[in-house]
Amino acid sequence: MSKNLVIVESPAKAKTIAGYLGSDFVVKSSFGHIRDLVKGDKGVDIENNFQPSYEVSPEKLDTVKELRKLADKAEMVWLASDEDREGEAISWHLKEALSLPDSKIKRIVFHEITQPAILHAVANPRKIDDFLVDAQQARRVLDRLVGFELSPVLWKKVKPSLSAGRVQSVVVRLIVEREREVMGFETAGYYKVVAQFAVPFGTRTVSLKAELPKKIDTEQAATDFLNRCIGGIYTIKNLETKPAKKSPAPPFTTSTLQQEAARKMGFSVLRTMGVAQKLYEAGKITYMRTDSVNLSQTALEASKNEITSAYGADFAQTRVYKTKSANAQEAHEAIRPTYFENHTTDGSKEEQALYSLIWKRAIASQMSDAQLERTVVNIAISTTPEELVSRGEVIKFEGFLKVYLEGNDDESDENDENTSVLPPLTIGQVLNFKEMIATERFTKASPRYNEASLVQKLEELGIGRPSTYAPTITTVQKRGYVVKEDREGRERSYKTFILRNDVVLNEFKTEITGTEKAKLFPSDIGILVNDFLVMHFPNILDYQFTAGVEQDFDEIAEGRLEWRRMIGDFYTPFHSKVAETIETSSRVSGERILGEHPVSGLQVSVRMAKFGAVAQLTDLNNPEAKAQFASLRTGQNLESINLIEAIDLFKLPRDLGVFEGKAVSVALGRFGPYVKHDSQFTSLEKTQDPYTLEIHEAILLIENKRQVAAERNIKTFEPQGIQVLNGRFGPYITQNKENYKIPKDRVAQDLSLEDCLVIIETAPPKSAARKSFPKRK
Repeated sequence: MSKNLVIVESPAKAKTIAGYLGSDFVVKSSFGHIRDLVKGDKGVDIENNFQPSYEVSPEKLDTVKELRKLADKAEMVWLASDEDREGEAISWHLKEALSLPDSKIKRIVFHEITQPAILHAVANPRKIDDFLVDAQQARRVLDRLVGFELSPVLWKKVKPSLSAGRVQSVVVRLIVEREREVMGFETAGYYKVVAQFAVPFGTRTVSLKAELPKKIDTEQAATDFLNRCIGGIYTIKNLETKPAKKSPAPPFTTSTLQQEAARKMGFSVLRTMGVAQKLYEAGKITYMRTDSVNLSQTALEASKNEITSAYGADFAQTRVYKTKSANAQEAHEAIRPTYFENHTTDGSKEEQALYSLIWKRAIASQMSDAQLERTVVNIAISTTPEELVSRGEVIKFEGFLKVYLEGNDDESDENDENTSVLPPLTIGQVLNFKEMIATERFTKASPRYNEASLVQKLEELGIGRPSTYAPTITTVQKRGYVVKEDREGRERSYKTFILRNDVVLNEFKTEITGTEKAKLFPSDIGILVNDFLVMHFPNILDYQFTAGVEQDFDEIAEGRLEWRRMIGDFYTPFHSKVAETIETSSRVSGERILGEHPVSGLQVSVRMAKFGAVAQLTDLNNPEAKAQFASLRTGQNLESINLIEAIDLFKLPRDLGVFEGKAVSVALGRFGPYVKHDSQFTSLEKTQDPYTLEIHEAILLIENKRQVAAERNIKTFEPQGIQVLNGRFGPYITQNKENYKIPKDRVAQDLSLEDCLVIIETAPPKSAARKSFPKRK
């Protein structure tokens, strides 16, 4: 048995590290956290100064058993989990669960998985940092207390089975407030004026574009300006050329990597972190959870050598970046390649793309400024005092732009700056006017959040830390409070006025506006929960308060604040508010009375029901009459739906016609729209609208479902209730709702009844790993 046991968090990391250590070391994985708080209210003993009680997770029992055996036989156990609060807590939990004395453990940390880094860590072990462990415990205990006490309030006052979280609820609030800002925004029109000129350039003529630098507020003012320009002479009044430069962005932190991967590759924050984790564990990049922009001296020297070798000495410029955040959690490096000479990597396409992004950003951060020449041209108009402006930009030296340019989230028209390469021009030169167009544009609300811009906002507010962004945003989507989706835009008409050949013409055009791509929208239940919590727990939902709690965790991590005292200061007023809210608040459903049905006279309302938001028809004159319900459609919500839209919902179910002598109808169910025929139900495709579906489309859906079912059924042995079916992962046998694998050496189509019975009788017993546990009451 090896003298040394090294425990890391993941099998991939274990495999990489094992290659760097000798035969005296065996490297094993804990597969992440091995313990968590006991389920329910027994996880935290409030009366005993918030004493937490931990248990080994059921799925980790075998892992702990194996590690305990190895640890008992080893002379030294090296705890090599990540160097952040979660990693420190994992090491502490391993120490406790494996009953390891301090004399038998050494804590080692590293920011990159390379042989020098691993050997340096082994040569410089330390003890478990109790302050970091306390900070992680404080976060876990506080989040358990908030969730455990708030969730029952929501069950009683809003809807059963809801849950609340300290940080997640604040994230939902951000998304709800942005949605209301967008929905309440009143668009104002204005006019943007652009002129085109023909300018000689050698043997050819090129186009020069110039703009009126100010917006024009009204249609009348726009046409008045164009009319004043009729017959005008356009002369270059001023020509100013200045040198300028662009500097590179610093290397990636967790949040900037998430933002840039979203902009350039469309990755979700969870996907980005998953791919980055694989790159880190394979030894290709440094640790990916960091809010530092610092690079080590070794990295600075390595990047300089690589830039000089690949692009020349003129492109290298060593830069030392300082982390702006006052609450930077750990003194990690920025995210960078472990070896700068590796411009690319192997692995999946996702890993290759993310590695390339990280490499380019890190290399560019150590490259020279891009040297530019910017020109501003002022063009006088003889018939009016206003002037037009044209801007040009020429790159004189690429610098870091040879490798990388940072993306931009700005969606406004104002970002479309008129910047191009200008032809040779001289002051006093008269320009050949071609046309001038005044185009109607519209002001926009702040854009809805996508995952990356939400991370940026959380970082600005000081809410969360590098390790929490991805799981927090994922959690609010899993809970159904927020949905990430694309939404189609709508057609909008706008006007243009064109001055050409001394005549002002007007045209009406159309455009698609409001298209949303991978944006975050609050669900009806998300809005309802948010409003309830904001009303009754303003502190919990307050941005500054939440950021202050994060600062408390930082204080605990640095040993300046005792974690139980911090929890006590939070919990006492919070618990009192929970009791008061349960006692005094009313149940909420988000109900809105929209009006009266014009035909039936029934009251039309909307509210939150057991399975989601619904519209309701109620006969106020007959309390015994049963109300009618209809689910809201995708994109509709309780706050904005109007009377006409609600009435339209009751057009379902719709009778479409007859097929094979039986009625065909379309309706909305709990799981979406469906066609009903002969007691069989067939779901509509995502692109199909139940309100416009026609009989021939419904018949096609029915026939397609029958064909799929026929292809799925390979054989049926009726008396024994045995079927051989085609499944998602290949053919299998089923009997009494139990499924059985078919051996690889057998052909499903050739199986007899006897063959099936033998396979069923000799099948191994079902694994007990997937047990269900009782829900917290």
